Amino acid sequence: MKAFVMKEIGRVGFMEKPLPEPGPGDAVVKTTSALICTSDSHTVQGGIGPREDLTLGHEAVGTVHAVGSEVKDFRPGDRVLVGAITPDWGDLASQNGFPSQSGEPLGGFKFANRKDGVFADYFHVNDADANLAKIPDDISDDVAVYCADMLSTGFMGAEKGNIPIGGTVAVLAQGPVGLMATAGARLRGAGRVVGVESVASRQKLAREYGADEIVDFTSEDVIERIHELTGGEGVDTAIEALGADITFQTAVKITKPGGTISNIGYFGEGEFVRIPRVEWGVGMSDQTIATGLCPGGRLRMERLLRVLEAKRLDPTHMTTHTFRFDDMERAFEVSDQKLEDVVKVLITF
Repeated sequence: MKAFVMKEIGRVGFMEKPLPEPGPGDAVVKTTSALICTSDSHTVQGGIGPREDLTLGHEAVGTVHAVGSEVKDFRPGDRVLVGAITPDWGDLASQNGFPSQSGEPLGGFKFANRKDGVFADYFHVNDADANLAKIPDDISDDVAVYCADMLSTGFMGAEKGNIPIGGTVAVLAQGPVGLMATAGARLRGAGRVVGVESVASRQKLAREYGADEIVDFTSEDVIERIHELTGGEGVDTAIEALGADITFQTAVKITKPGGTISNIGYFGEGEFVRIPRVEWGVGMSDQTIATGLCPGGRLRMERLLRVLEAKRLDPTHMTTHTFRFDDMERAFEVSDQKLEDVVKVLITF
């Protein structure tokens, strides 16, 4: 089969690989649609260390090709969604309520990390009964695929943000995950949502997904403007959706005492992330810093599909580019280099 791989740090391309085989509790899925994530670029740049001939990608849907002898709920031909994170559900971390950390820190992050990812004609899924979800007939692949990571991670930012009904929320950066955090904040009952973003097309999408105000950091001071919007109090919840030291510091500075900084950004470089001492109440501000890795698993995916079935939002407005898998090298370049005002790139197989 054809696979799109990280050949080494800084180099990608196609190669031929054998079809994967399912273990007793596993499945092999034939890919039909996938999305490129900025995390794929971080991986190629060395964010998780050196890798050789590793198939990239972690956002995909497809049809079941084969299942292991112990799989009970799925059969070849089923249309399925697979979360970007595929935990080992029998692991102690999973039993303790943290399945994304199964086996080791970030251990649920298997695709394009500990095993080959989804940018291939076929891909392997562990714990199939717990990690696959059937896609309803009225949801198309190009819509369902957004549940794998963008909805799951973005909504998690809102869920972990302890947003009070009617509360104030700032979402720092309106990339795809930030946009879904904005939508998630509105779904969780926020009374005012402020999006921080400088790119005009993303500002427009942020308003569409629920931002009441936009703060452009290139033309105004974010901290001053958000304090102005909140009567000097700061926000109840700041969602950091970029993964940069300065953005994280801003999140702390704009959050009121007792509020929550919910981090969903990927910090791909640097040894430390700094907390501004004074605005943190010299360590005694009662602020909560919440973190998490994209929730995976069948129940999570089924709930997200229900949000789409109910037409609570349409994630495909983020799809700015569509490429066939054969054109993956160009597709990755557009996503990686942020060309052509890209937001999200859809790959069809």
